[in-house]
Amino acid sequence: MAMMRRREFLSALGGVVAVRVVAWALARGAQQSVIYPAARVVVFIAVAFACSVALAAEPKRVMLLHSFGRDFKPWSEYAREIRAELVRQSPWALDISEQSLVTARSANENPEIPFVHYLGALFAEHPLDLIVSIGAPAAAFVQRHRHELFANTPMVFTAVDERRVQFSSLSDNDTVVAVRINYFAALENVLRVLPDTKNVTVVVGTSPIEKFWKDEIAKEAEPLTNRLTLSWTDHLSFEELLKHAAALPSKSAIFWELMIVDAAGVVHDGNTALARLHKVANAPIFSYDESFFGSAIVGGPLLLVADTSRQTAAVAVRILGGEKPGVIKTLPVQFARPRFDWRQMQRWGISESRLPAGSEIMFRDPTAWEQYHTEILVTIAVILLQTSLIAWLIYEHRRRHVAEVTAQGAMSDLMHMNRIATAGELSGSIAHEVNQPLMAISAHASAALNWLGSKTPDLDQMRSALTAIGTETQRAGRIVHDLRAMYRKDTQESAQVDINKAILAVLALMRIELQKNRIEVVTELSDRLPPANGREVQLQQVVFNLVMNAKDAMQAVPVVRELRVKSELNDAGQIQVSVADCGTGISSSDIQRVFNPAFTTKASGMGMGLSICRTIIEAHGGRIWVMQRKPAGSIFSFALPTS
Repeated sequence: MAMMRRREFLSALGGVVAVRVVAWALARGAQQSVIYPAARVVVFIAVAFACSVALAAEPKRVMLLHSFGRDFKPWSEYAREIRAELVRQSPWALDISEQSLVTARSANENPEIPFVHYLGALFAEHPLDLIVSIGAPAAAFVQRHRHELFANTPMVFTAVDERRVQFSSLSDNDTVVAVRINYFAALENVLRVLPDTKNVTVVVGTSPIEKFWKDEIAKEAEPLTNRLTLSWTDHLSFEELLKHAAALPSKSAIFWELMIVDAAGVVHDGNTALARLHKVANAPIFSYDESFFGSAIVGGPLLLVADTSRQTAAVAVRILGGEKPGVIKTLPVQFARPRFDWRQMQRWGISESRLPAGSEIMFRDPTAWEQYHTEILVTIAVILLQTSLIAWLIYEHRRRHVAEVTAQGAMSDLMHMNRIATAGELSGSIAHEVNQPLMAISAHASAALNWLGSKTPDLDQMRSALTAIGTETQRAGRIVHDLRAMYRKDTQESAQVDINKAILAVLALMRIELQKNRIEVVTELSDRLPPANGREVQLQQVVFNLVMNAKDAMQAVPVVRELRVKSELNDAGQIQVSVADCGTGISSSDIQRVFNPAFTTKASGMGMGLSICRTIIEAHGGRIWVMQRKPAGSIFSFALPTS
């Protein structure tokens, strides 16, 4: 008490000093405005001093007194929550200690005397600012020994049913945060969710508090006697109780009140005992206290630990702040809205439709939507986005494909027109090429007829003439075939192409035209070329266009006109074909533009031939280029990948 008075004195002294200094500073500031800033500084220093004095005060000392022990449910849960709420709500530092009244397990009060002496010695030097007794046995103990130990110490009785409090014995230093256990509502809940229930085994032990509640339960259950038969376990040891619970008849239920001391005198803590009972019981277990909820009981209307603990801490803070306990009145804490364990409902086949209106179901297995709704929404959004992108890509791909088909058709038509246009220029050569085998056929046929008209036909000569006719016929057929292949519309698929054969076919068609223009053809065709993969008609057209361009470029050359055609494998392993002429050549400024559409150096040219060549070669995965030839002329080359 001396320590407490010293602490109160320091706090009061700090407050008085702060008030005096503030009053002086304000007076000086009113007299002389120049000094006012200094006055504000003094005020700040004074307030800081008062705060430092208050902060330097010793913490509030609070004792939590347990009824049976720190590990006994439900009181252990109340103590834990009350401690947490005190720390949360208190504006002061707290020194919270916990003591346990183990003597409450029996009706003998004699062992309390040593415990009273122990507490007196423990708090002699450091008196308590508040005692919070948890449970009815602790409250009764404190009231019995208040004058010996805690005559002037404020007290809060909590986690105790109002029927267990002697309100007439309360002093001005006492207040109660009581609860109201409605056993009728708790037992009626059993019948509501399991209407076929006929027998309820009420778990109680032999300690004084358990005997008290056995009588109270029997009184409140009287209106239900025509629907329920109650049996009690205070005559059983806990091991016998486990065997009994495992062999209950159908339409039975278990109501858990307390099991502190069994008939054999063995002490049990609520958590372990209930867990063992739940493991073997063949009937659902009910109770009214939330501290047992979440592992074993089905549920129903419950006393929530948080409700009592929050109210207890609020009352305690008011008392520590200076209010007199006797004037603080609170209503008893009653059952909250029903709460049920989904897992126990599933185990015992309890339908959700039988629960009271407004019931809260806990521990329900979440649906996929409840558990992953964010992920599901994100996934749906991603799928929709991907679907939109895929649809757009398909649409664009189709548009591109249609455009490519249209472009290819237009290019094919353009190529065909290009070939038809050049056919007019080669008409003389084509006629000569076709005329030669026809004339040979006519000569050999005449010879055969002459031999046949003689008196003694020479069969060997006739056979030779007919053979020659067949050979020339095949030659004419090949010429016509090559011409048709050269000038028909290209509809063939890609295949392996012998590039040398394609070059020779083109040169054969143009032989007369080249001879007419006095052009000497020199070929350097590699005999080890692998086939290329492509369309033979298109590749022939490339060679044809390049040879025609070379012919036209050499028109202005007066004397030697040489056309050199070469095929080989280049360093990159590609088939490379070069067409070199000795004509007028291409200027450096035109080399970069010569393959552009509509570009031409000819007076009557359309500028499409080389553009078509580039399109064909690039479509075959190759490339085409041109460079100047020394001393005169140009070299057009293209390279194709091998098959």
